[in-house]
Amino acid sequence: MTVAKPTSLSLLAIAGVTPYTPAKDEEYMNPAQIEHFRKILKAWHAQIMEEAERTKSQMQDDVTNFADPADRATQEEEFSLELRNRDRERKLLKRIEQTLIKLNDDDYGYCDACGIEIGLKRLEARPTAELCVDCKTLAELREKQMGG
Repeated sequence: MTVAKPTSLSLLAIAGVTPYTPAKDEEYMNPAQIEHFRKILKAWHAQIMEEAERTKSQMQDDVTNFADPADRATQEEEFSLELRNRDRERKLLKRIEQTLIKLNDDDYGYCDACGIEIGLKRLEARPTAELCVDCKTLAELREKQMGG
């Protein structure tokens, strides 16, 4: 079973929040915005941890010694796919935890490369974003040139 990467709407649904609508002349990354993103990130973290626990329980319960090699191979392939998904999520958990630290250090929401505001919409779409759209685009172009 494959697990789709959550979209911004599903992340907001997981966190039980609606998209943030800033008031006119509202300061960027004020306490309300920080709390909004903290809630999203913690809910996302909790969901991944629940999935990991579910996988662990399922794999322990589903271990069956099939007599048919094809059935055994199918089960092993399912376990392999599940473990690959969990490994990707383990890496994502680290990013979420690093992002929560940035929130606590008042360093969240600003581009690591140029220092400008990343923007609320981009952060809602990708709460762990570290680069603004322009810097991310440049980084992807550089990556394409180096790799292809």
